[in-house]
Amino acid sequence: MTLPRRKFLHLAAGAAALPAISRIARADTYPSHPVRVLVGFAAGSTTDILGRLIGQWLSQQLGQQFVVENRPGAGGNIAAEEMIKSTPDGYTLYMVPPAVAANAALYPHLNFVFLRDATAVAGVVRVPNVAEVNPSLPVKTIPELIAYAKANPGKLSFESAGIGTASHLAGQLFNAMTGANLQHVPYRGDGPAMVDLIAGQVQVGFATMTASIGHIRAGQLRALAVTTLKRSDALPGVPTVAETVPGFEASSWFGIAAPKGTPADIVALINRETNAGLADPTIKARLDDMGGMALTGSPADFGKLIADETEKWGKVIRDAGIKAE
Repeated sequence: MTLPRRKFLHLAAGAAALPAISRIARADTYPSHPVRVLVGFAAGSTTDILGRLIGQWLSQQLGQQFVVENRPGAGGNIAAEEMIKSTPDGYTLYMVPPAVAANAALYPHLNFVFLRDATAVAGVVRVPNVAEVNPSLPVKTIPELIAYAKANPGKLSFESAGIGTASHLAGQLFNAMTGANLQHVPYRGDGPAMVDLIAGQVQVGFATMTASIGHIRAGQLRALAVTTLKRSDALPGVPTVAETVPGFEASSWFGIAAPKGTPADIVALINRETNAGLADPTIKARLDDMGGMALTGSPADFGKLIADETEKWGKVIRDAGIKAE
């Protein structure tokens, strides 16, 4: 895919040209029956938790149920394709995971192009990943990790939730920018990856804050740094990787998308209500507890984020020769 940065308007513009009266009628009546929110990962995943959180808010505000339906598999592609092929009427939404940015490069033969065939609706949250180690590893900072890895080539491994996931790509970017040469060990989800990291079967992780923070607070893992450019209030005193490796940034972000052609008034309505939800104290507290930062903004803002991240991680994947499972 070339120049995805220029294509974000495909995501932001979403609505097909409709007569003004038709658009007004849709705005007056939407939603008139339950809305599906497709999630490409299993129940209990970060994407699922966020889909249910925002779905409950939208249900309360718009008077119809926003029902999460899990369609796990292929890095979220099964759910994404189902959404893209659905009628663009606002009754099928997709909870966008960070894997969307990697899938275009990981899966070159998909039946869709997300940047072209989906409409960005609203950002929800950006969650830092955490550079963390098993406490038995004799390192307490990122400089110490880099030095230890270089002094012990090939001996350190990092876990991920799977090939092409945010935790994998964060580790790969760390290798590329530091020369640490940590060996990648993919798992099928954060759960089993965390189990082996805590047990010492692997030594290093770059998992999401959501998956990590409970284990860090319990002393089962040692946090070295967060992967966002700014420090996280959820882990006060923990530096960023970028303070040692200038320009390093890797995070997990989530939002809502709909099929291309979804009417602009419906996109605007869901965007407005989602932004309102992100300001609600109860939802804000939930996101804060996850270490998350609200992604408020317009559909165009979220579309640009998807396009920028697709370009960034596509290059990392191609340069490293990463292939889907």
